[in-house]
Amino acid sequence: MNSFERRNKIVDLINTQGSVLVMDLSNTFGISEVTIRADLRLLEEKGLVTRFHGGAAKPGSHLAEGDNQEVILEDRYQLASDPKKRIAQAAAAMVEEGMTIILDSGSTTLLIAEALARKSNITVITNSLPAAFTLSENKDLTLVVCGGTVRHKTHSMHGTIAERSLHGISADLMFVGADGIDATNGITTFNEGYSISGVMAAA
Repeated sequence: MNSFERRNKIVDLINTQGSVLVMDLSNTFGISEVTIRADLRLLEEKGLVTRFHGGAAKPGSHLAEGDNQEVILEDRYQLASDPKKRIAQAAAAMVEEGMTIILDSGSTTLLIAEALARKSNITVITNSLPAAFTLSENKDLTLVVCGGTVRHKTHSMHGTIAERSLHGISADLMFVGADGIDATNGITTFNEGYSISGVMAAA
């Protein structure tokens, strides 16, 4: 398959599914994510797709709207790839009875919450409202929800109040959503406003 055929196939996938992720396209076509991003950039220049962080959607899709092109949680969850699901299962397998867990917001961490909801005798501290709702169905675990200001796109709690609620907290494990890992800065996120993740990491 040449590059022209590949790009046409990408457009077909987006028109059929509504949106695609760079990671999934890379796996589908067996090429690097760098090449996929270059394809999406060219397709966007032609007006055939609209890029968002981590993927692309039909032109004018709400996936590409909003602050810093942040994808709303529902769409990220629906687009969750098999690798994310495997990450969630592996993360949940690390949790043992009696542990205290800090769970950040995000689509992958919501999948982790679903797995943790089947466990007992653990304490989960989270700023994610969807994760809190999922975990609240299990009366055999202790759930602590951070206060703060609601970030509507991610349905999560942020801000000074949320950060203060974590002071003095000690946890065995923390699961945080991230967009990448940088050799200098460590875990990175596309949205620079997520300072609460740093507070969580210090707990």
